[in-house]
Amino acid sequence: MNLGIIFRGEWEGEKLLEFAPQVEQAGFDELWLIEDAFLNGGISTSAAALALTDNIKVGLGLMPAVVRNPLYAAMEIASIAHMFPGRFLPAFGHGVAGWLKQVGAFPASQMAALEEVTMSVKRLLKGERFDFSGQHVNMQDVYLLHPPQEAPPVYLGVTGEKSLALSGRVAEGTIIPEFCNPTYVKWAKERIAEGQQTAGRSDEHHHVTLYIHCSVGEDREAARQLVRQRLAELFYSGWIDKQLDKAGILPEVKLLRDTHDQQSVARAIPNVWVDDFAVAGTVDDFQEGLRRFEKAGVDSLVLVPLPDQDPAPILEIVAGEN
Repeated sequence: MNLGIIFRGEWEGEKLLEFAPQVEQAGFDELWLIEDAFLNGGISTSAAALALTDNIKVGLGLMPAVVRNPLYAAMEIASIAHMFPGRFLPAFGHGVAGWLKQVGAFPASQMAALEEVTMSVKRLLKGERFDFSGQHVNMQDVYLLHPPQEAPPVYLGVTGEKSLALSGRVAEGTIIPEFCNPTYVKWAKERIAEGQQTAGRSDEHHHVTLYIHCSVGEDREAARQLVRQRLAELFYSGWIDKQLDKAGILPEVKLLRDTHDQQSVARAIPNVWVDDFAVAGTVDDFQEGLRRFEKAGVDSLVLVPLPDQDPAPILEIVAGEN
């Protein structure tokens, strides 16, 4: 299993200048960047991270499919692939509906938009020249003058049943976001496999990347309590109910928030949920957490520092392991 870490979008872009080399020196396999509304730009930070490092792979997870025209997205990806062959992992996703509506970019069909953009970008990266007329994408006689010698794998960052099947049909990998436990991973992989079978791709390996919150320190309970507070915030909001349903704990979560306030929910979250949704605790807990998610069938585990958390202890533990 590959091990990665996220550069949080809330961090100032200039911090990447120091962070990217530190991640590589610590021995991580992957560094992941995110692109959400109002935060750092994904393409520019990806290029910078690659220029600042020598061997580590850099992933961009994810680009909202409707934000860039497929030709221009393919041009950016191809340029990076030329300069840093074999090291860039681009990913597309639906994007956050509220933010897309806020900027006037919400598509008539999110599913059609994601599929058409993904397929168009992949065709361009392979050096094809073509016309395309769809629900969302309409292009005539498009091509890349400089397609990459080796097209990078394209991932999708998705969570829903139909979107996971789409990823199996058209993508080389899937990013599963935070707050998805091993039960959810198993369910997601089944949906991806169904999509692969539909497209006749069952013999291809589909790379599963899981983002997972990480909180480590000498004080085991303090580190785990930070995770409980983050889980309680999301549990109480209802934002991730669909994921919790497939994770198998939605009824218990609903009962907790119906009978407790948010702070009480944080205190009531059982240890098994902390272990299911995070890598948290001491160095020994960290090692056990990695084994747990590798056993769940994850190909790349990407550690997500908690908001406002110093990532230095995570880098130190991984450096110590290497």
